[in-house]
Amino acid sequence: MFDLVTVGHLAIDRIFSPKIVAPKPTLGGPPTYVSLSARRLGAEVSVVSKVGGDFPDEYVTWLGASGVDLSGLKRVEGALTTRFILRYEDGRRKLQVMSRAPSIDPEDIPPNLQAKAGHVAPIVNEVLPETVGKLRKMVDVLSLDPQGFVRQIDREGNVGLRRWTNPQVLHQIDIYKSSIEEIRMVTGLENPQAAMRKVSNYGIPIVMVTKGVEGSTLLYEGKFYDMPACKPRVILDPTGAGDAFIGAFLAEYVQGKDPLWCACIGSAAASFLLEGVGPAVFGSKKEVYTRALSLKDFWRKT
Repeated sequence: MFDLVTVGHLAIDRIFSPKIVAPKPTLGGPPTYVSLSARRLGAEVSVVSKVGGDFPDEYVTWLGASGVDLSGLKRVEGALTTRFILRYEDGRRKLQVMSRAPSIDPEDIPPNLQAKAGHVAPIVNEVLPETVGKLRKMVDVLSLDPQGFVRQIDREGNVGLRRWTNPQVLHQIDIYKSSIEEIRMVTGLENPQAAMRKVSNYGIPIVMVTKGVEGSTLLYEGKFYDMPACKPRVILDPTGAGDAFIGAFLAEYVQGKDPLWCACIGSAAASFLLEGVGPAVFGSKKEVYTRALSLKDFWRKT
């Protein structure tokens, strides 16, 4: 029995930023960041993903050595791994998809999979609705980050946003997490609280919106809670911060912890990731707890 299984593409990123001197290919994708964040807090983690024949063996070895179960990873010879170019400039991020691995079908989920929580995290619309339905039957709690569902990719691979709403998927979700821009694409509503309530009306008990340096907002039991972001010592690379947030959140949540505390843990875990490039820096459980404790009295009900 795993604590957490993440479904989505592993990816290879090349990150350009004024703070990165020599960009190079870096292991990425939500299964990487979610799993490693949760693993640092002691969770047993697994992934369901597809990569191409070009996926480096050293990434597989490193993930396995880091405690990530890869029994649900499929390498498709003749196909390419999902690859992104990420460019950060003036606080903005531009994404370009260079290649896309095959979609994740229901049969790609191991038939004997058992997990306390499942996290659906597409990045190029690769997770089929039928796959979500199958996963729902195999986990106690189902979480969604819809970022890949709301992405629109043009012929040059440039990524924009599009409207997406799939009641078939949303009605199966227990925990929803996205950015403000993404929840607007899901709901069509500009006001963040109105958008969160609309998502909650699909029967989703916990709805979270992350706002970068402005922190996060949580809708739980009909009430909104705002929390400031946990401040890192330095910000080198924001890639994967939202994934680190939800990975840490779920690691605590499946242990029966209060959602407000879980969000503190998520913010603390994300702050450590910002201090490195790619999946390089994850605080120890003690370090994450220390930062999270500095936030727990700063929740503001709105």
